[in-house]
Amino acid sequence: MSANLIVPTMAEMMAQGKQPDVLFWVGCSGSFDDRAKKITKAFVKLLNHANVSFAVLGTEESCTGDPAKRAGNEFLFQMQAMTNIEVMNAYEIKKIVTACPHCFNTIKNEYPELGGKYEVVHHTEFLKSLLDEGRLSIEGGQFKGKKITFHDPCYLGRANNVYEAPRDLILKLDAELVEMKRSKKNGLCCGAGGAQMFKEPEKGNKDINVERTEDALETQPDIIAAGCPFCNTMLTDGIKFKEKEGSVKVMDVAELIATAQDL
Repeated sequence: MSANLIVPTMAEMMAQGKQPDVLFWVGCSGSFDDRAKKITKAFVKLLNHANVSFAVLGTEESCTGDPAKRAGNEFLFQMQAMTNIEVMNAYEIKKIVTACPHCFNTIKNEYPELGGKYEVVHHTEFLKSLLDEGRLSIEGGQFKGKKITFHDPCYLGRANNVYEAPRDLILKLDAELVEMKRSKKNGLCCGAGGAQMFKEPEKGNKDINVERTEDALETQPDIIAAGCPFCNTMLTDGIKFKEKEGSVKVMDVAELIATAQDL
């Protein structure tokens, strides 16, 4: 992390007798994947910029258990979940924000029955609330008039009905938001859901991420906006497959805003 990023851990906060307003759940992707780390940094810059009191768990955070559960290993999922819940309950966590819809869905919908009851928001919802409260302002800058299409992550959209927050943020950039023919409730998976991220695709005549990338390219966008690190990977691979890296960028909504703010 570069010097200008302030990322306190819960342990450090507790040692100072402080309780942050929100826990930023980074997730495996945002911690270890080189591309997703950039999303993490962009979001932290925005949190710092808006003077949000937040902390991360650091080494005390482990996988939410989403891939294990989707792949059918309920036992492993419950072990991973219980470990995280014990840590968070010990810190008396009330509110969690995450840039990963898989973490978001799992902590929001599957932790409560295991004793982990928290208010969980996706980072696009959180940024929208900062905007509404006047703690963050967004100017289009370099994205003014650019054509941006938004890919709905399955675990954000269809699973949790969060459609408007990311779109509201893109419109605030004075960009032209263009919708794919399959969007919102009819959105198509990027191909990484259900633990597919971690295995080779089955035999067939086309990979799902390529099919989805073709949906996006039909809108002739300058940028494909995503709100999920897995989707980001799959769409980036699709753009490479289509040899469009020179003309089309894949960016997380947080990156769009941080870039527009020159953070």
